[in-house]
Amino acid sequence: MIELFGADYSVYVRSVRLALLEKGVDYRLVPIDVFALGGPPEEHLERHPFGKIPAFRHDDFSLYETVAILRYIDEAFAGLSLQPETPKLRARMTQILSVLNTYAYRTLVWDIYVERVVKPGEDGSADEVKIASALGEARKIIAALEALTMSGPFLIGDQLTLADCHAAPMLNLFAASEEGTMLLEAAPRLSNWLTDFRTRESFLATQPVGTA
Repeated sequence: MIELFGADYSVYVRSVRLALLEKGVDYRLVPIDVFALGGPPEEHLERHPFGKIPAFRHDDFSLYETVAILRYIDEAFAGLSLQPETPKLRARMTQILSVLNTYAYRTLVWDIYVERVVKPGEDGSADEVKIASALGEARKIIAALEALTMSGPFLIGDQLTLADCHAAPMLNLFAASEEGTMLLEAAPRLSNWLTDFRTRESFLATQPVGTA
């Protein structure tokens, strides 16, 4: 029994779902809304003491923190390998994962996508100062990811890896903003990779409910 606790709108939950589907592993998504009134349910705090998503359970083994879950999925189950074999390529994958978690998520998703796309759609208004302040960092992030993207169909060349699973949900949201579209135009390798990845069966199958 494999259970994934989280919400389909979460980029972190989606990255785990992508890895599970690419490995061919069946799972059950257990809805947890951390933005619900009153916060996440008390039982979820037993799974994740920081109240975040996702959390993961495989039989009697529990995990939280997305990168740990991603690596467990790849190493615990048979199927397509989602981590490079050579030390250099594995280090490059880990580097991309770290850039996404440390720099990209807050800037690209919260400071730009949420402000530009989500808030106006909820009858609010974008914080133009926050967006403008984030653009310099966003430009640096996209340039760094472009420089790390190798020639081939995936971020690490010819092999689909955990880096692809983790990057696709974040960059897909970022691209929905006008600022994201603009910055990705200056990153052709990264932009072409995202366009191609959006056609994968796993990506289409994990589209959040209620979105096109």
